[in-house]
Amino acid sequence: MLEETSLGRVENERSVLARLIQPDQQITGDPLEELEGLAVTAGTEVVGQLIQRRARPDQKTFFGKGKVEELAAIVQQRNADLVIVDNDLSPGQVRNLEKAIETKVLDRTELILDIFAAGAQTYEARLAVELAQLEYSLPRLKRMWTHLSRQSMGVGMRGPGEKQLEVDRRLALKRIHDLKTELSKVERRRERQVAARSDTATVSLVGYTNAGKSTLMNALTDADVLAENRLFATLDTRTRRWHLNNWGSVLLSDTVGFIRDLPHGLVASFKATLEEARQADLLLHVADASNPQVLEQITAVYKVLEEIGIEQKDTLLVLNKIDQSDSPEQLERVLDRYPLAVPVSAVTGKGLPDLSDAVGRALGSEFLDLEVDVDPSNGKLLSHLAATGEVLSQIVDEHVITVHVRMPARAMGEVKRTAMAIRGLPEERGLPEDSAQADPLLAPEATTVAGDAPAKPGGPTTSEVA
Repeated sequence: MLEETSLGRVENERSVLARLIQPDQQITGDPLEELEGLAVTAGTEVVGQLIQRRARPDQKTFFGKGKVEELAAIVQQRNADLVIVDNDLSPGQVRNLEKAIETKVLDRTELILDIFAAGAQTYEARLAVELAQLEYSLPRLKRMWTHLSRQSMGVGMRGPGEKQLEVDRRLALKRIHDLKTELSKVERRRERQVAARSDTATVSLVGYTNAGKSTLMNALTDADVLAENRLFATLDTRTRRWHLNNWGSVLLSDTVGFIRDLPHGLVASFKATLEEARQADLLLHVADASNPQVLEQITAVYKVLEEIGIEQKDTLLVLNKIDQSDSPEQLERVLDRYPLAVPVSAVTGKGLPDLSDAVGRALGSEFLDLEVDVDPSNGKLLSHLAATGEVLSQIVDEHVITVHVRMPARAMGEVKRTAMAIRGLPEERGLPEDSAQADPLLAPEATTVAGDAPAKPGGPTTSEVA
């Protein structure tokens, strides 16, 4: 990526925060609380704030004339290095604001891109961030070349700054094309990786940034993934095995956090990273129950899920951080609106057994209770049964190992191929007697459970809770 077109880091700079609120925006709590969290995450020191309520933005400077003068005064008094605006600005508005207040101006999207650039660790994440940065910067290249002269020399006689701008634009467009090509390869590779796990149930954590997804993943799986009290601490997908009592093992993935007005370029660029959520059997939507704006955050997450095309996937709402909530009334309001949500604390462990049970029920629509006869030499199948299901008992003799296992139907491929015999146990396990029926893929004397599985009572779908 060209150094001149990359977005600048803002670490160790003193910042003033500003936001324009229009009449149709419903604001609860501190309007600049989230922006302050983003600014601190980016490494700046917040030294001032400004809010304007206005019917519509000014076309030239976004804020009204009086507020621009007030903003310039705050910048001068606090010796600030930049102004961060909690709105998206046009390139012209950024230029005019910078000229009026005589300091650097970043809008919300540029700040988020800066944070993502600093936090991207994997090759995939770095590609995605660079693509989003370049697409954001392309219409702003003129601003970034202001250090070059632009002499007016008549029609057809352009100054060196304009020549450099054209060269830079061509290079940027070529780099965007190359990045999209490389990311498409990464996306196809990720799709193959996810598809290869088709014999194991998958659960994906989604939610607002800093809702405690990584902490919850650590609590459920002992994964020891990075968990920090800051926005966008996780940008790369991590997947770990999670054992559910009375169910078996599932794959649990932690994904990048969402945020209000998440830049569309980032959503598109991180398509490969979000493939885990797209292909998951169940989404765990983790929300911060202690945040005064939790309802707005839940709505924002559902908007992003809709944008990436997975809003209809089965979703279980998890209200995390109940140990940090100072308002029982707020938690009750959320539960009144989302009665099937599961309150938990990833830090204290409260509610985690209930969450495990709820996930098991949600995934249980294709769950089988079987006796499998295994050749003692078939260690691969024995390992498969232990990894994908819950082994309840084993009877071992010289010629056969009979394994009583509860496992998902999706994991039956290896069992059907290599088991000596498979028997469904509907009568003993409380399933309907007609749920055991012949399977032509099994040995002639064997049967398996198909159809008529227990109904899935699990979490609400998005349509039920949105």
